[in-house]
Amino acid sequence: MLVAEILKDKGGDVFSVAPDITLADACAELDGRRVGALIVCDGDRVVGVISERDVVKAVSADGSASLGKPVSDYMSRNVIFAEPGETVAVLMERMTDRRIRHLPVLKDSRLSGVISIGDVVKCQIAEATQEAESLRTYIAAG
Repeated sequence: MLVAEILKDKGGDVFSVAPDITLADACAELDGRRVGALIVCDGDRVVGVISERDVVKAVSADGSASLGKPVSDYMSRNVIFAEPGETVAVLMERMTDRRIRHLPVLKDSRLSGVISIGDVVKCQIAEATQEAESLRTYIAAG
């Protein structure tokens, strides 16, 4: 399955924040949206990702003082992207190798969605289930 197909089913909603909001506000947004990461954008340009993991690192490093500092102090800056024509297998390898759980999707240099590791796993399970059912049908048909 391709990234474009996942986004077609999931939708292209992207939850983003500005780099100057506080980490506390980003935490509230993560909680309110019930997501594990937010895309940090400066206008139309993606400048980072702030994830639950980044929040844990921030609090571990700077304690509660980190919550009053801007997201830009703690966000992951080297953003790894996905493209609509990439396969789930490629995404799974990229996410595993780089130990990341969220990939913003760029289409024609514009942000068009976010793929999470949960989306990838859900897709893999659906494909395995469909393959197993096809094999059962084939065997039953004789």
